[in-house]
Amino acid sequence: MARTWDAVATRLVAERGDALTRYAFLLTGDADDASDLVQDALVRTFGTPRVRLDLPRADAYVRRAILNAVIDRSRRDSTWRRVRHLAVAPASADPESERTDERLDLMHRIRALAPRQAACIVLRYYEDLTVDQVAATLGLSSGAVKRYLSDALRALSSSIRASDAPAPRPAPTRTEGDHVA
Repeated sequence: MARTWDAVATRLVAERGDALTRYAFLLTGDADDASDLVQDALVRTFGTPRVRLDLPRADAYVRRAILNAVIDRSRRDSTWRRVRHLAVAPASADPESERTDERLDLMHRIRALAPRQAACIVLRYYEDLTVDQVAATLGLSSGAVKRYLSDALRALSSSIRASDAPAPRPAPTRTEGDHVA
C-alpha cells in the first residue's frame, strides 16, 4: 500500500502539479501563496492514509484542500479586518473635516466605555453589522450584545448631555458707576 501511495503522490505532482499551482494562483492571486497552498494541500492529502486513492481522487482531494485553506484564510482575514480598528488607534484624524472635533470627542467617549460595550457600538454602528452579526463576531449571544449596546448608548447619551449642559453664568459684578434703583 505504501508503494501505491507514494506512486500516486509522485504521479500527481508530475502530471498535475502545474495545474494545481495555477488553480491555487487563481484563488490567491499570488504565486508564492499558490505554491505554499499546493504544498500544504499535498501534505494534508497524503499525510493521512486513504483507501483506494487513485490519481483522479487524489487530484480532487488536493483541490478541495486548497480551496478550504483559501476559505479559512479569508475568514481569518475578514474577522481581523472587522475588529482590527478596535485594537489599533488611528494614526491621525482627518484635519480637513469640519467635524473633526466632534469625531475625536466621540472617539474618546467610546474608548471610555467598557471594552465589550465599545466593541458592540463600533461593530453595530460603524461597521453596520446586525446584532446577530455582532454576536457572531464577538462570540456572544444576541441578548448580551443588545444589553451591551443599551448600556453603552445610555452611557454615551449621559456623557454627551453632561458636556452639553450650559455652564453656570457668573453673577454680574458691580462697578462704582452703577446705580442701584
